[in-house]
Amino acid sequence: MFWKKSLDKLKNALEKTRKILTTDVKDLFKIGRKIDDAFLEKLEETFIMADVGVSTTQKFLAKVKAAYKNKEITDQEEIREFLKKTLKEILVQKENSLNVSKDIPTVILVVGVNGCGKTTSIAKLAYYLSEQKKKVFLAASDTFRAAAIEQLDKWAQRVNVTLIRQASGSDPAAVAFDALEAAIARKADFLIVDTAGRLHNQKNLMEELSKIHRVIKKKLPEAPHEVLLVLDATTGQNALAQAKMFKEAVEVTGIFLSKLDGSAKGGVVLAIQNQIEIPVKFVGLGEQYEDIEPFQVERFIDALMN
Repeated sequence: MFWKKSLDKLKNALEKTRKILTTDVKDLFKIGRKIDDAFLEKLEETFIMADVGVSTTQKFLAKVKAAYKNKEITDQEEIREFLKKTLKEILVQKENSLNVSKDIPTVILVVGVNGCGKTTSIAKLAYYLSEQKKKVFLAASDTFRAAAIEQLDKWAQRVNVTLIRQASGSDPAAVAFDALEAAIARKADFLIVDTAGRLHNQKNLMEELSKIHRVIKKKLPEAPHEVLLVLDATTGQNALAQAKMFKEAVEVTGIFLSKLDGSAKGGVVLAIQNQIEIPVKFVGLGEQYEDIEPFQVERFIDALMN
């Protein structure tokens, strides 16, 4: 039942992107229309509008041209299946599952710029893990804004997980360290560490992020086991630039793509998977804490194209 509802949510979230791809592309493949420069240019424009990305789009166009030449596509009924098959071939198949420690707790550091939906994404992840009967702790290491701590506290209460917090203005690394000690002592399965909604061009904030990473590792050498970067799907290709910048500051291990339900740029998932060496691990499908989906390439493409 969970997966049925989840697939429906994924399809609904991708509605805007799906309309761009399936409607515009279908119009292109009129019976008798020949493949030429104008055709390829329009097809490229359609995929760029969905934020599939230039590199991924070019790979796709090469396959379209070959398919036409070899008469693999002869009518409109074959278009959707060809799109699905080709996109699956193009995407780099990475390990998308969450890295889980053999010894508890598994420590997940969550980073992202202001307004990306980071706090809500943390709540969704906490709920998702709690539903698997895991004991989850949160660390309120975004101490620059009192409102951030209060917001996380409200989410923690709603999803029924433990929050470790200090006063606004406290040392973020110290909060993370205290939370880790508490998680170890109380045998939590997961510790999710919130961080400031930092701007990716502010060097001092990036250095602070690195400090949190080091403090966690000093207490637990193999931690953090995951560094999830929350990216706003509505920002499209700008999300790729953010990913590259954060990757320079800390070892980002996965992407949580938020606000997919409000975006016509769902194709950015394809760009992220294909262009940078960071797998998408979760997608946010709405405003409620239940609106989360572990990312799977085949499920995503099926929902996108069906």
